[in-house]
Amino acid sequence: MAKRPVNISVRPRGRKDTQERMIRRFLRKCKKERIVEKVRELQYYEKPSTVRRKAAKRRRKVLDKLKIKEQNS
Repeated sequence: MAKRPVNISVRPRGRKDTQERMIRRFLRKCKKERIVEKVRELQYYEKPSTVRRKAAKRRRKVLDKLKIKEQNS
């Protein structure tokens, strides 16, 4: 996992774009970039095997989700 700086900014899209909407968009972007998860992961040492196991579990979850979506289409 490469450490690279991530700058996330949110600008109003139009006159009707409220602060709450912008905050929600900002939080969504943070979640997509996995910023909070990365900070939590780096707080404590994890064995490399545990890191690989978690990554495999995450991949499996995404693949299962795509498979279910494909079956419903």
